[in-house]
Amino acid sequence: MQSPKDSSNLRKQAVKGVFWSALDSWGRQIISLGVFLILARLLGPETFGIVALSTIFLNFLQVFLDQGLSQAIVQREDLEKEHLDTAFWTNLGVSGLAAILSIACAGLIAELFKEPQITPIIRYLSLGFIISAFSSVQEAIFQRKLAFKSLAIRSLIAVIIGGIVGVTMAFMGFGVWSLVGQQLTNSLIQVLVLWWVSDWRPGLRFSPKHFKELFAFGVNVMGINLFNFLSRRSDDFLIGYYLGSIALGYYTVAYRLLLILTQLLTSVIVKVSLPAFSRLQSEPERLRNALYKGIQLTSLITFPGFMATVILAPEIVTVVFGQKWTPSIPVMQVLNLIGILYAYFYFNGSVIMAVGKPSWKLALDFLQAVSNVVAFALSVQWGIVAVAAAYVIRGYLMVPLNIWVLWKLIRIDVSTYLAQGIVPLIGTTIMLAAIFSVKYLLSNFISSYAILAISIIVGIVVYCVAILLIAPKLFWQVVNISR
Repeated sequence: MQSPKDSSNLRKQAVKGVFWSALDSWGRQIISLGVFLILARLLGPETFGIVALSTIFLNFLQVFLDQGLSQAIVQREDLEKEHLDTAFWTNLGVSGLAAILSIACAGLIAELFKEPQITPIIRYLSLGFIISAFSSVQEAIFQRKLAFKSLAIRSLIAVIIGGIVGVTMAFMGFGVWSLVGQQLTNSLIQVLVLWWVSDWRPGLRFSPKHFKELFAFGVNVMGINLFNFLSRRSDDFLIGYYLGSIALGYYTVAYRLLLILTQLLTSVIVKVSLPAFSRLQSEPERLRNALYKGIQLTSLITFPGFMATVILAPEIVTVVFGQKWTPSIPVMQVLNLIGILYAYFYFNGSVIMAVGKPSWKLALDFLQAVSNVVAFALSVQWGIVAVAAAYVIRGYLMVPLNIWVLWKLIRIDVSTYLAQGIVPLIGTTIMLAAIFSVKYLLSNFISSYAILAISIIVGIVVYCVAILLIAPKLFWQVVNISR
């Protein structure tokens, strides 16, 4: 049982972690979004589709690189130097093998998709495996300490320099290679900065005993990552194989915006949740309360963000990406309907891992992966909008199972759990009505640029006022946390 002083210290560390996680996530995503928008203007759908095809195989190999050792380092209560050294050399060795395999198989992957130009792209991007292996243990150490400041500095510097390289190459006419250069530069700068701010260096030690201790936890994480890959990339594979790189380009841009919004709106608190929840694993009541509070705070941001994107997708695409990306609009609208679920179920993984039940998450992700693959395979014949709809419908069908798992593990009160989103949902509904009114009254008189700007301003003001009137205590609590 933690003392009141320990509890206060954990709360302070968690709040600081959320702050630096927010700076990292929001800063990185805002910069990435800016770079992405410029590149989308300069490059066409086929370019993004080709890179998406290239990264399917690379992301598959990525599943096996870390083998869950980093999360095992974060989760372990007792950690020795041999754990860190063993994890580092294991990651480096496996990453080297993956790079060799990827370079050798690049031609076969290109033949599978009937896109010969992805062969050199896969080979160059394979270098990222080796680069990333040099920072995985340091990153885990910082996460374990809730020291997200160093991670934020690393990410922001890397994304800025990588973005500059990518945009410069695009302006110089390098086409698809600008995206390759951006990714490799980003990975390299992250490693260099992290080694600069970290005082840990690997020793020349490998311990089979310590590897087994980490791998006993990590093997479940590796399985989870494999099923996440199937859930996240099986749609790309099927679209690329059956519909081609151009259709995949339109889908990729819409899905990329969903991922950026997810990073901006949910991952800030979620990133801190695993180390924070892990410290509460022996105190179920405090863990439940921390989960409720995390969902409530995330819902306040997530609900309006995703739902506003659904309504404003036509203006966002027209203004930000340009008319050539119009086919991405309905895909973007459908995908963002999943946002309400993200506020709740993004914490599930952290809770399951924190209480030391990775096999439960493995089973849950297995069901999700299988259902996604089946849904995508059945829907791809009707186009990219149908694939997006299949993803969203599958998510809502799995809601009862997700809730049951949490109830089984930490005995959540289901009504209390679901009630965390009531206030944000009411506020979001009022906000959506205001945005609808703006579009209905002004769409025939002003440009899409003005509609988008006015809608965003009106939406923010109306939502904040609605939350203040509905739940003033919660509103001022959020203001105090922000301060």
